[in-house]
Amino acid sequence: MTHKGKCFCGTVAIEVSGAPEGMGYCHCDSCRSWSAGPVNAFSLWKPEAVKVTAGAEHIGMYAKTPNSERQYCTKCGGHLMTNHPAMGMIDVYAATIPTLKFEPALHVFYGETVLHIKDGLPKFKDAPSEMGGSGDMLPE
Repeated sequence: MTHKGKCFCGTVAIEVSGAPEGMGYCHCDSCRSWSAGPVNAFSLWKPEAVKVTAGAEHIGMYAKTPNSERQYCTKCGGHLMTNHPAMGMIDVYAATIPTLKFEPALHVFYGETVLHIKDGLPKFKDAPSEMGGSGDMLPE
């Protein structure tokens, strides 16, 4: 299965293949600030599953920390994805790939939330231990 997406102006096009390794919501301050929203919907993919099909020369990158290389279109500023080198994964923002059926499985960095969500999903203070976090859970 393949899903296609693009930036806000359509200059940069991406394609993801197969199924994501995980989907969920991030509540960290950095994601909230970057997305200009109270929560960021993520889908994690192996790098080989993500392909830029047009406009690669218009992709800019900003790394506030070595853990997140945020990529955007230099023409419109539209956010595309974040490379997470330490995890070996790329977060393609769920809104960037509209045909993907978004099925979140967890909330990460819920300890930093500004929007409490009661949806029955696990809420991690930071992240699961498999993702480099403490694995500590928080109540809804």
